[in-house]
Amino acid sequence: PLLASAHESSCIRLWSIQGNLMKELLPFSEHPSGPLTALCTDTFTKILLTGSKKGHIICWNIASFLEDAQNKKKEIKEELCWRAHATKVVDLFIEEEKNVVVTASIDGSVRLWHAMTGYYFGYFGQARKFELSDTSRLILPSDVNNFPAIIKAESKHMEKKKVKYPLMLDRDK
Repeated sequence: PLLASAHESSCIRLWSIQGNLMKELLPFSEHPSGPLTALCTDTFTKILLTGSKKGHIICWNIASFLEDAQNKKKEIKEELCWRAHATKVVDLFIEEEKNVVVTASIDGSVRLWHAMTGYYFGYFGQARKFELSDTSRLILPSDVNNFPAIIKAESKHMEKKKVKYPLMLDRDK
């Protein structure tokens, strides 16, 4: 058993059932996702999905970590990040049979996305039927303008930078 908590600092913490901190995660993404507002996993706990206050969805592969959680060298890989909504994500879940992620936002929209690529299928209430088999069409919702980012394995974790000195005006320069 494993507990996951999502935090305002964009950090995810994984805990043992005894309350011991096992792992702390920060996103790789170059665009900060903002405070995390939603969290879910697939049935077999191989994929962890997070939703943020800024409308981003981040997909993490946690399978190898859970196989050997005692091994500190086992990394959790962020695989995908995309902007799903222009406003806060309030809920999300993964439908494994169809390989679909469903997201809901405070803007009142509920949208469907391909789980492995982040491709947009549509929203609930649209006139046309969902075409779940075609992931080749790169379409986006009207309020989102950037495509999903696949995170490369060699990416480094985002680190919090501490400022040592305040900015000062140097008239000589």
